[in-house]
Amino acid sequence: MTPQPPEATDGTAAGAVGVSPFAAPAGEGELIDIGTAAFLVRATADSTGGVLTMFEELPPLLDTSRHVHQYEDETFYVLDGEHEFVSGDRTFRLGPGGVAFLPRGIPHAHRRLVPGVGRLLCTTTPAGFERFFRSLAEAARSGEPPETAYARASELAGITWLG
Repeated sequence: MTPQPPEATDGTAAGAVGVSPFAAPAGEGELIDIGTAAFLVRATADSTGGVLTMFEELPPLLDTSRHVHQYEDETFYVLDGEHEFVSGDRTFRLGPGGVAFLPRGIPHAHRRLVPGVGRLLCTTTPAGFERFFRSLAEAARSGEPPETAYARASELAGITWLG
């Protein structure tokens, strides 16, 4: 028999003590515009007690070239459109309702089969990935060149771009 975590008095697992429940109604969250793309961050490190970050991509919708995360795992839920995820030597083609889990430490990429069409909801664990977007948004507002901003933000977030 697999041991189960004890239940807290409020019905949550005892490990969740100190984390408050929250809800984000449709369309609400922190809007982060990085100049070339925008994201609606639905759950942050602060709102989840460091458990996860959840964000939705907003138009214009961009593909992501091959890169690797040092700190976060990413889970993508396809809201609409057809998508291709490449992680290591595996390729996944998914449509609405599909889920792709891309673990940290494994190079991966994403593209829309029809450029600019198809939305995703992404969850990163542990939380904190929203800091990458916030850094890029701050750089866009200040007029910092995008190449410099991406290099700085990527280094802080533990992302290595591979092409």
